[in-house]
Amino acid sequence: MSLFDDDFYSTKVSKRAARESRKRDLGFPYRSGTRKWSNVRIAFVSSITSAVAATLLFGVFFGGGPGIGNGGGSVATAGTISTVDPLERPIQASAKVRPAVVSVINQQMFAPGIGNGQALPKDSEVKGTLREAGVGSGVIISKKDGKAIIITNYHVIDQAAAVKVVLMNGETREARVVGKDQITDLAVLEIDAKGIDVVAEIGDSSALRPAEYIIAIGNPLGLGESVTTGSVSKTKQIVPVSLNQDGVYDWEQEVIQIDASINQGNSGGPLIDLNGRVVGINSMKIADLGVEGIGFAIPINLAMPIVESLIKLGHVPRPYLGVYTMDLEQYWQQQDFEDAFGKALEGEDGKAAENDAETGEQAVPESGGAPLKLPDDIYSGVIVLEAVGPAKDAGLLFNDVIVKLDNKSIGSTMELRKYLYTQKKIGDDIEISYYRDGQLKTTHFKLGQKEDEEE
Repeated sequence: MSLFDDDFYSTKVSKRAARESRKRDLGFPYRSGTRKWSNVRIAFVSSITSAVAATLLFGVFFGGGPGIGNGGGSVATAGTISTVDPLERPIQASAKVRPAVVSVINQQMFAPGIGNGQALPKDSEVKGTLREAGVGSGVIISKKDGKAIIITNYHVIDQAAAVKVVLMNGETREARVVGKDQITDLAVLEIDAKGIDVVAEIGDSSALRPAEYIIAIGNPLGLGESVTTGSVSKTKQIVPVSLNQDGVYDWEQEVIQIDASINQGNSGGPLIDLNGRVVGINSMKIADLGVEGIGFAIPINLAMPIVESLIKLGHVPRPYLGVYTMDLEQYWQQQDFEDAFGKALEGEDGKAAENDAETGEQAVPESGGAPLKLPDDIYSGVIVLEAVGPAKDAGLLFNDVIVKLDNKSIGSTMELRKYLYTQKKIGDDIEISYYRDGQLKTTHFKLGQKEDEEE
């Protein structure tokens, strides 16, 4: 007898176990006369079965094997990039758009001779030579009547005497400026469409999400077409801009903030998503010591209405007040500087040159104007340097200080512009509250229409 009565622990085979074993053998007659499978054979068959099952599952979930009911191949949805490897998606997306990306060359007139780095004014009587003044990028968005339409930035073609476009294959073509808009920093060009087979697909910038992968394509530093990648840092960012590049912020731009590299020459190029659709127009970056990875693009949903207006009219119709202005805050800063250093800030001609709030041109204040007189509690507003058009007809004069539009306080040129362009329409009545000789006055008139870059 074993140490344990329980058969589970015993090495002895009981008569009962033997009888049960014989019954099982008799119950399965197909086993009789054959050799039972060994553990090695069972393990081998199990391994083969597992491998086949794993292969089939991988094919179903990752597209690597034959599909079910699709003929053994993957089907690409219209307008999307279909790929097995996620790392291939940026490559395919950029390849889809790159043939539609162009380099834009801004040519201006320069004085003859070597070392003359300043471009001649457009109205200059000096006979100059046409030379490259700057480069940027653009993207072809449509073809119609034998012409290809290109979107770029206003600052890329600003002051250009001629514009040329370089296609991806290296061919250079003359371009015509269809329209431009300084406020939104957008411009539209037109070139011969012969041989152009690819146009960019317009996407939906409102569908972008923070951390979404994006691709910027352009011509950085004039080095030729290149691609940079990154992600969306913020889908809606408001940044102040100086339209006249004079350091005075006189407008605010709604942009997409990205961390993809944006350099000089990238301006005007497309920002695309992983489906190869244009979701923005690369516009600017913050260039400052210690600042990295902050670039901006104009959302395509905001750009397209402007582009359509430029194509149709050549400009963007906006209400026109008709004043050259200077921020009161800037005036006080100049006064403090004069008090500290004993001299005024002067232009080259000895007169203060200020910027027009609506055209971007320089204005010279009228001579013989009355000294600025304001109550002691007025610190912000907009000084009228010159009134033209509707404002002149309404009686506004030099050194009037605008403080309200329709009872809304106005403290800067930026606020004046924002109110006009977002709250008013051409032909609307407007009430202006202003100070003259220390007295608060009001006037009413209808807003005119500002066309192109002219008065």
